[in-house]
Amino acid sequence: MAAHQYLIFETAGGFCGIAWNNVGITRFQLPTKSAGSTERLLLRRLAEAERGTPPAEIREAVEAVKRYFAGEAVDFSWLRLDLEGQDDFFRQIYAAARRIGWGHTTTYGAIAKELGAGPEAARDVGQAMAKNPVALIIPCHRVLAAGGKIGGFSAPGGSTSKARMLELEGVRLAPPEPAQQSLGF
Repeated sequence: MAAHQYLIFETAGGFCGIAWNNVGITRFQLPTKSAGSTERLLLRRLAEAERGTPPAEIREAVEAVKRYFAGEAVDFSWLRLDLEGQDDFFRQIYAAARRIGWGHTTTYGAIAKELGAGPEAARDVGQAMAKNPVALIIPCHRVLAAGGKIGGFSAPGGSTSKARMLELEGVRLAPPEPAQQSLGF
């Protein structure tokens, strides 16, 4: 197994973490309010990682993340990832999600259909998004539940963070329909 290194860095959205090995990026931690909590969350899933000096590609990735959280349209599809240990279907799901551009969304069901799977596979797409090791770089925040509903988000801040990231990209989610219609009085 390749040795993992990591870096914690500050963005306009908070402190992020990135981990890599000689193959590519292995983990990305979405922002929290403190460097310490970001580091704890990152190391919870990658305990053997050590702080390191990022190579050029990782420095470029960090700069791209900073631009993203400053509100600039950024495409992360050029970054090399190491998804070793991921299920083959999850890898296909992640590849599909990486094709969703800035300011665009899709649904769990649409990704399942794109991959030639039935509607029951939408749940698998949701599971893959929940287990996404490199959130933002694989833009799971752009994958919504049926009907364009926000759906879940396992990152710090949950669905509120997902909505904020989408708003940063100019995506406006419609408010939920009221449960009861007004009588017009």
